[in-house]
Amino acid sequence: MLAVMTVYALGDREPDIHETAYVHPDAVVIGAVTLAAGVSVWPGAVLRGDYGTISVGENTNIQDGTVVHCTPIHPTVIGAGCVVGHNAHVEGAIIEDSCLIASGSVVLNGATVGRGAVVGAGAVVPFDAVVPERAMALGVPARVREGHVVAEGHVERNVAMYRANADYYRDALREIR
Repeated sequence: MLAVMTVYALGDREPDIHETAYVHPDAVVIGAVTLAAGVSVWPGAVLRGDYGTISVGENTNIQDGTVVHCTPIHPTVIGAGCVVGHNAHVEGAIIEDSCLIASGSVVLNGATVGRGAVVGAGAVVPFDAVVPERAMALGVPARVREGHVVAEGHVERNVAMYRANADYYRDALREIR
């Protein structure tokens, strides 16, 4: 028998999860978290809307081990069609549509990542930083390189792959112990 997803209310803060969103049973969603249609949240990811709010736009994937948090001052907003890679940390930031937040990267409070931008693997986008549209942020602390975005269609292909993966997991995942 497959375990149900781990979703918690915290006081009067309750998650709002669209019926087509997929939350893996080993992910955790707590409090004021909104997941739009087609969102997928993978094993080990934690989305904790305890002090503020978190919203994740349509067809975005939050991959394994990622931590998404917020503050009373800075909500976390992740747009539509985004890829948030394995073990990323997004806290109190705005991620606009069609962004790639690569594996192991950190985007901190008050930061904004513009539409179609990329935060490279392991990069740290500091407090209140701005990554412009279709730019790349690389390094620690992240430095912005404009005009150096990944190959056209890469993010869209990843979004489609994770959308299909969510459908497959919804139908085929089963616990065997």
